[in-house]
Amino acid sequence: MRHAVLALALLPVAAFGAGSGDPEPPKPSETTEVCEDGQVWDIATQSCMAPEDSTNDDQARLNDVRELAYAGQYAAALDVLDTLDNPQSPLALTYYGFAHRKAGQLDRGMAYYQAALTADPDNHLARSYMGQGHVAAGQVVLAQAQLTEIRMRGGRGTWAEASLAEAIATGVTASY
Repeated sequence: MRHAVLALALLPVAAFGAGSGDPEPPKPSETTEVCEDGQVWDIATQSCMAPEDSTNDDQARLNDVRELAYAGQYAAALDVLDTLDNPQSPLALTYYGFAHRKAGQLDRGMAYYQAALTADPDNHLARSYMGQGHVAAGQVVLAQAQLTEIRMRGGRGTWAEASLAEAIATGVTASY
């Protein structure tokens, strides 16, 4: 069974991460390549600036959040999240949960995942990250329950399912 879970987890079709539709980790952009820590690349001005001064729309900001979180800059990712026009969207709440969990604030991260699931019970990404939080906390039964929910809610073959299945099988959680 373990081999079957790992095989599923490694399927390329199932490798989509963090709501991006991209099977790869986020590619470095000017935000992490040019800008100083805590700044983001503003698309309109083609310059680095504080997140609260940026003219970027929420989608560009969420892309920055994903990139910053992958780079381990969780505080910067949270700062960008705080500038969203819609910080209560299910994806924003999911990213809040991810950044807090990866920054070592598991309980706070789990509360954000729960808020994301209250807003959208079919949020496969929030369920996957919540399950990975359970894996990190040694609560594999709770992680398995989230994997079951993902599958029952149409998430078979998604990155969310594969990533959580891999975390359950290996104990290693995703970093994006």
